[in-house]
Amino acid sequence: RDLIAAHQVQVFSSNYPLYGDLSQRVMEVLGQLEPEVEVYSIDEAFIRLPAAMPEALLANGRHLRATVKRQVGIPVSVGFGPTKTLAKIANRIAKQQPEHGGVFVLPEQGHDALLAAIEVGDVWGIGRRQSQKLRLGGIRTALDLKNANDTWLRKHLTVTGLRTSTELRGVSCLPLTDSPPAKQSITSSRSFGQPVTDLAGLHEALASYVAIAAAKLRAERLTAGCVQVYLTTNRFRAREPQYANSTTVSLALPTASTLELIRHAVAALGQLYRSGFAYQKVGVTLMDLGAASRGQPHLFCPPPKGGEALMTALDKVNTRWGRDTLHSGAEGFLRPWKNKQTMKSPSYTTSWHELPVVG
Repeated sequence: RDLIAAHQVQVFSSNYPLYGDLSQRVMEVLGQLEPEVEVYSIDEAFIRLPAAMPEALLANGRHLRATVKRQVGIPVSVGFGPTKTLAKIANRIAKQQPEHGGVFVLPEQGHDALLAAIEVGDVWGIGRRQSQKLRLGGIRTALDLKNANDTWLRKHLTVTGLRTSTELRGVSCLPLTDSPPAKQSITSSRSFGQPVTDLAGLHEALASYVAIAAAKLRAERLTAGCVQVYLTTNRFRAREPQYANSTTVSLALPTASTLELIRHAVAALGQLYRSGFAYQKVGVTLMDLGAASRGQPHLFCPPPKGGEALMTALDKVNTRWGRDTLHSGAEGFLRPWKNKQTMKSPSYTTSWHELPVVG
């Protein structure tokens, strides 16, 4: 706290509706400026541009950055490269080195020195486990990965690692996609505002997260055939007893019903729970996703609770009046486990009650 006060650090609680709204606004601006945009995540997008001189690319990047700042009000970083992986590296440089003004064009030739300064674990697509494997193999930087032996990469990192290395050499292996790939899973979890020790509190939290995931599932017109539940203590509190576990349940009939998914998830949690631990997080992942139309009645299974008509009504009410206007009783009401968000920034763009006032 003393360090925060000394440097006047501003601390805010998470505000996911605000982040999502600002992300949508940024992506809309990008789509207005450029015809070929791939929205990669909530805070990342790729743009395909025609070949141009570095000076023209730099001017384009500055115009893009200024337009987003003017229309949305937040800064963005812009990096140019011949492949997605190299563009990500250019973006990293633009973000971390203020002298570039938030825009950096990776030179076509002579950028090995830049790659040599980037740790291999910071390369897009290289996870923690892959990074450990690479370091054991003597590959410590992005330049090392670029120059690595193809046979070794295919053996130890499969074709994914080889693809990343090839991209670092300037050969595009990851084309721009006009539409996002079909979801393989939907996850919902949060760290608790305070540790939870009792099974009832975990039940409420898990049911709440299942409801969020199920609403997303229905919005995508999908059903889930598997439910994975996991819980964990706080690994950063090393002096406290530690426990983490997960389990996956296959459903006899794929469903998007909040009530059915809660029933299966809570049953799975009962198998995982161990008393005597202070839990920091519980979560759910819906898997084996498919079109909502695939569900066929099962000869030996009773009709699921919370049918399509009920879920449609639930979604309509919550869309009209706000999330949690209607919810399952299993989600609880007081929710002492919930993150308090006492330092949340105002939802200027997503709540009528928090609109800024102009005097």
